[in-house]
Amino acid sequence: MSGEETSSLTVAKLKALCILNDLSTSGKKSDLVARLLDSGLSNKEVGLPTKVSNQSVSVSQEEKKIVEEQEELILSMEDEETLTPSKQKPTPEVVVESKDEEILDAEILDGEILDEEPMAIIKKSKPWVTKGQVREGPATLMDIIRKPQVAAVLLTLVIIGAGGYYYLGNQLDSFTAEQLRYGDSMQYQISGDENGLATFVATEGFVELVMDQLETEDDICKISTDFGGSGSLSITNGGTGELINEGGSKDRLGAVRIVGGMGAEWLSVETINTNSLDTFKVNRHLSIGTTCDVFAITASGTADLTSTKYTELRNQDTKATLLEWGFDLPSPIGKYQGTTMSYGVGGLLGGLETLAPGLALMMQPVEIQHLFANDLIDDGASGSNLGWDWRVIGIDEYGGEPAWKIVATHHDIEAYCLGSATMNLWVEEGNPWAAKQTVDVLISEEQSGQSGCSPASQLLNDYVLPEGELELHHTFAKTSLARGEKQLDLGLAYASKPLANQLGPSNSELEAWGEYESHMPDDSTLRQHSFEDALSCFEYWPSTIAPGASRALEENGYIWRGTTKQITSSISQWNLSWVASDEQAGWVQFNLTGLPNTENCQYDKRGDLDTTSWNRDSIPETLNITKLESRFSDSSRYDVLFGSERFFTSSGDYQDDVQVGYLIAVPGNDIGSILSQIGDGGNGAVTLDLSRAWDEDGEHKQLNLIADAAEGRIIGWSMITNRI
Repeated sequence: MSGEETSSLTVAKLKALCILNDLSTSGKKSDLVARLLDSGLSNKEVGLPTKVSNQSVSVSQEEKKIVEEQEELILSMEDEETLTPSKQKPTPEVVVESKDEEILDAEILDGEILDEEPMAIIKKSKPWVTKGQVREGPATLMDIIRKPQVAAVLLTLVIIGAGGYYYLGNQLDSFTAEQLRYGDSMQYQISGDENGLATFVATEGFVELVMDQLETEDDICKISTDFGGSGSLSITNGGTGELINEGGSKDRLGAVRIVGGMGAEWLSVETINTNSLDTFKVNRHLSIGTTCDVFAITASGTADLTSTKYTELRNQDTKATLLEWGFDLPSPIGKYQGTTMSYGVGGLLGGLETLAPGLALMMQPVEIQHLFANDLIDDGASGSNLGWDWRVIGIDEYGGEPAWKIVATHHDIEAYCLGSATMNLWVEEGNPWAAKQTVDVLISEEQSGQSGCSPASQLLNDYVLPEGELELHHTFAKTSLARGEKQLDLGLAYASKPLANQLGPSNSELEAWGEYESHMPDDSTLRQHSFEDALSCFEYWPSTIAPGASRALEENGYIWRGTTKQITSSISQWNLSWVASDEQAGWVQFNLTGLPNTENCQYDKRGDLDTTSWNRDSIPETLNITKLESRFSDSSRYDVLFGSERFFTSSGDYQDDVQVGYLIAVPGNDIGSILSQIGDGGNGAVTLDLSRAWDEDGEHKQLNLIADAAEGRIIGWSMITNRI
């Protein structure tokens, strides 16, 4: 065979022809071609240009360009480099002319696989012949099957259980992440390893984080849960009613409206994740002296959790996250329900998510494009995003179909020596979420002692984490998937998008009081007494009543935490925590019954506090309290804060039992350099908080809100109810 005569068939197809003709498949491409020609196949059948013998009738150049209409045997096999299991519609043969005016035939790669023909797509073809014979007329299916070598191949496939199908069906093309659509939804199961129960464990100081909102007198040193059930993840397909501010345009149909922390309204994508845990077992270990009891007190019940996230269209940032949860367990834990709305921050993991962004991806099936963006998912591919380092380790099977298996580790958790967080993901083409996802997390203050942890990382560990450990192990596995039609409008503008000057306060509204004031400016018109009134009481007390507080306020100290609550129509209760310039600290509690004077400033009690950081330079400019109250009591901005189970009445007044407070948080001298590694480091913060608690119809209710005083923005609010 001439060196210029190169077969247009792939090596895989040539080997397949060798198998069907009972020939060896070893050797190079040229060896395979020569072997097939020697067996009697024509040049065209092995992909070579058709030769014309000396005895043939002379043919014109135009006639050479005419494609023969006889059909040939086509095998459903592809290059080793581009194997794919996807089924495509048969493609017509195409004539392609080379520079030498040779006629080449494009190949049909895939088609419908007949049950009778496991490895080949059989079309009308020339009959099988032995070496030296001339092929004439089309062969029937029975002619082909009767050939010994074909029968042997078919028999082999039957014996190994259609192994050929498995091989072809488990090859997978590389792809980029599928984009989400309005109306997408996926159902999944929640379990542990090998279909067991998922587990969550908290010990020592982490128990307080878990039990913070639950009232119990038990001294719990370890708590764990075993859980399992079902989940649902969906993208809301919003209706035309969500576009009432779009001037009649329906371009952003599918989006929903959400009010953000500034009180402005945005168009967003609504993502809802619901977990129904029909198995929810809680194990509590009590402290016995200085040891933790190895025996657990177990209670079994049910739990539900729904997380709704609102992602703004244009800037694609999270405007709000709504958590609705509840569990029903036997006494002494009982039945609890809760609602938490956070604006831009927070979620299930709270401060840990702030420290290590991206951890929230573990709490529901991962959105593939969110983690991988437009990176190509292919064997050996790797990347880093949202704090996660990921690598494609190969092809695996999930639900009888091929899927890419990917391992991801959270580098910030390891870099800060906080522990480890690992996910294994099974990703399939056409599914915008992980089809299967296993999660293994260990957060522990003891990790700071591992090799490779710098002194700075150890200090951060000690500052951020309590003593003890936090563990989480679970698996999400898809059971069904339904796709919507219209892709999300992320990154696109819309007519009703708020302008920047409609949001935060102007510079003229902010007050720089941190350098000289002893407290946050108040001047409230909604409450009977202001902080200015309360601080006046120190002038009427003798030095023996609150000596530490009086001295601190006279010598450049300030009130870093203050709360007030109206306990009767004429009496307000105050609790003020102070810090001196030498960082000595304490608190004093008293009542105010009218205008501040010796008689109306009724001292109650006082106490000392552990050393607290003093840092006037880090106190930012803020709105005063009355301006914050004016913003939050505006029902056109925050109608969610109005009602009998909220903070304000329909007229904009406080409910009777609302407590109002503020908090100044400044970085301490010992952690300033560490904070600069994960944030701006030098700035403090001032927050305003509202809270109330009451009993109603056999239930105890607790309502809380926190706001950023510098931005005039609500950070979040929560409502927790438990059966008394």
